[in-house]
Amino acid sequence: QVQLVESGGGSVQAGGSLRLSCSASGSIFSISAMGWYRQVPGKQRELVSLISGGGTYIAESVEGRFTISRDNAKNTMYQEMNSLKPKDTGVYYCSARGLYDRRGRVGDFESWGQGIQVTVSS
Repeated sequence: QVQLVESGGGSVQAGGSLRLSCSASGSIFSISAMGWYRQVPGKQRELVSLISGGGTYIAESVEGRFTISRDNAKNTMYQEMNSLKPKDTGVYYCSARGLYDRRGRVGDFESWGQGIQVTVSS
């Protein structure tokens, strides 16, 4: 019912910057939280940043370098990534949860994007 599309990934050299975007569309009634997760081969998907009504969370490994923001009017979330390091390399997934409204039926949703590659070379 709710689709997420990520954009903005790519390849950069260490020290560079990228801005990831995640746009939500569909039968959205409200979004309570959105977040970015990172996955590298052989490891579990890890939470990188999260934004909700209660504030924001930034993982310690990226604190001071990454920021998360959200445009509620556009149902879009951003992650600004600065001073990138090779260890930031991975597939970044956007996640959102909230309520959908489909023809008057309201229910919970949790959706994931397809993932976008970020590669940082030394």
